[in-house]
Amino acid sequence: MRVFLCEKPSQGKDIARVLGARQRGNGCYNGNGVVVTWCIGHLVEAASPEAYGEQYKRWSIDQLPIVPRQWRIEIKAATATQFRTVKDLIGRASELVIATDADREGEMIARELIDLCGYRGATRRLWLSALNDASIRKALDALKPGGDTLTLYHAALARSRADWLVGMNLSRLFTVLGRNAGYQGVLSVGRVQTPTLRLVVDRDREIAAFVAVPYWAIEVVLSHGGQSFIAIWLPPEDSTDEAGRCLHQPVARQAADRIRAAGEAHVVSLETERVREAPPLPFDLGTLQEVCSRQFGLDVQETLDIAQALYETHKATTYPRSDSGYLPESMLAEVPTVLDALVAADPGLRPLIDQLDRSRRSRAWNDAKVTAHHGIIPTLEPTDLAAMSQKEKAVYRLIRSHYLAQFLPHHEFDRTVAVLSAGDQTMQATGKQVVVPGWHLARTTDTPDRADGDDADTAHRSQVLPALSQGTRCGIGAVELKSMKTLPPRPYTQGELVKAMKGVAKLVTDPRLKQKLKETTGIGTEATRAGIITALLGRGYLIRKGRAIRASDAAFTLIDAVPPAIADPGTTAIWEQALDMIEEGQMSLDAFIEKQSAWVTQLVAQYRSASLSISISEGPACPICGSGTRQRNGKTGPFWSCGRYPDCKGTVAVAAPARKRSEAPRRHSRSRAS
Repeated sequence: MRVFLCEKPSQGKDIARVLGARQRGNGCYNGNGVVVTWCIGHLVEAASPEAYGEQYKRWSIDQLPIVPRQWRIEIKAATATQFRTVKDLIGRASELVIATDADREGEMIARELIDLCGYRGATRRLWLSALNDASIRKALDALKPGGDTLTLYHAALARSRADWLVGMNLSRLFTVLGRNAGYQGVLSVGRVQTPTLRLVVDRDREIAAFVAVPYWAIEVVLSHGGQSFIAIWLPPEDSTDEAGRCLHQPVARQAADRIRAAGEAHVVSLETERVREAPPLPFDLGTLQEVCSRQFGLDVQETLDIAQALYETHKATTYPRSDSGYLPESMLAEVPTVLDALVAADPGLRPLIDQLDRSRRSRAWNDAKVTAHHGIIPTLEPTDLAAMSQKEKAVYRLIRSHYLAQFLPHHEFDRTVAVLSAGDQTMQATGKQVVVPGWHLARTTDTPDRADGDDADTAHRSQVLPALSQGTRCGIGAVELKSMKTLPPRPYTQGELVKAMKGVAKLVTDPRLKQKLKETTGIGTEATRAGIITALLGRGYLIRKGRAIRASDAAFTLIDAVPPAIADPGTTAIWEQALDMIEEGQMSLDAFIEKQSAWVTQLVAQYRSASLSISISEGPACPICGSGTRQRNGKTGPFWSCGRYPDCKGTVAVAAPARKRSEAPRRHSRSRAS
């Protein structure tokens, strides 16, 4: 009997339909000589420390480190019925086809069950990039040998066990040390979550320590040939900081007076440069989350959920958890089919589709840069836009626009920089003139993509200048002296935090480590980053404030307590690189776990006698058990939660405490009118 093992019931239903297995059974579909069943995610999970001995029920430093000799997994009680179904079918299979998600986690979901059930028969792998019928048929015709993806399982298992070793041992260690210092909350340590948390803590400390510096700017309205434009005063170097800002008010005031008195300005020099912008790549998940956070204010988990729905429910887009924006060259043959499907689903696209060059080959088509997954793009069959929610439509149109952009020319514009003089003062005007709209024709207009800088500054750079040449005389209108102040760094949004997690190499100072990190995935993976941020929010370490996320008092306490290496983004990125090596067969699972076990053992030995210095706002006593409480953030705002949660679920509603502030070097960035 040939058994297909899927990850979710919805996947099983889609694959069974294509296979002709239309008879619904208990936790499966069967027919046409095959059986299709599913896992409902993980049916098993790593055993807790208590499973390795009764002594581990009590948290004690004396029992650490906990390093299993034989790793155990346990059947999840909530899905035990489906596990029994899957186990029975695997036991009767003559050939097993793994049809879970095409990534590390999907491989682990299937392989853990295969190992637990003792299956030794033939195994093949169904590698799906989309769940529409045409893609399923194509994948069924190209089944991989089971051994081809075995290292994906080893990498996922290595990640799972390393997370267990770090999380179970160091969370217990620092929670007990914290209690010895009077902190009654749980100090949860994670191999990936703690470095991610440190990014936010460091940013918040920069903001808290920031000291605004006043400076002055002059904005001048000029005119020529009946057209007005704006020029910005360029202060002399001896009165500016390293960013070119004038720090001396008398100098700026005198300059403004001289410009007004001059009556007119003349063009000293004029330079025009033709700028060509290539189309953006199709989306990988992290970039999609970043853009959706910026444009639509979506949480990263919400973006992932929408992308998953577009893939699974609507069959509108390809596999969402991709870390690559590139496309395999073999998919060029599918371009006409995809474009025809897009027009069939949305006839309003016809004018744009008619402008596309279907033979154009953008930089996105590159086999050398495609990873296990390609960029997220529309599928081969028409989708039903009417069945989508407004948010789903917005995300779908973003994905669609990046695909359509591949068949349009570069966006070209002339950037002109004019230097002018008036009253011995120098000014600069920047203009932009679009020459070829190119791929901008495919951009969505649901929500404008706001620039990161000041709106006025952006307007200056995008203005269209009149016809100017060297020596041209321009009339002077309003001359505005602006009192400005430098601004602190912005707090992270969820999308910006994902971007920082991906680009962690930029935050690492060690040149050798920085070089190693340039080609890695950074902190976490496309499949896990949303879950990491969501978990930190759920544990009360991160707090939502509008679109921004800030660190709680507990977050500062944790980051100050743990070893620097645990909170170092560079360390976890190196671990991710090791997981890639396992996936590529360059390192064994056992060798990796042995190194992680030795490292955790060393940390426990180093810190078991440490005394933590903890200064944190004390909450009221728990109304149920009398223990200390810690701040958490709920749907209706902050509240105090028992430090023994989840063993005790006592809460007290209080106002959010002030954030703890620590010293950090001054940093000046961005500016606005005060």
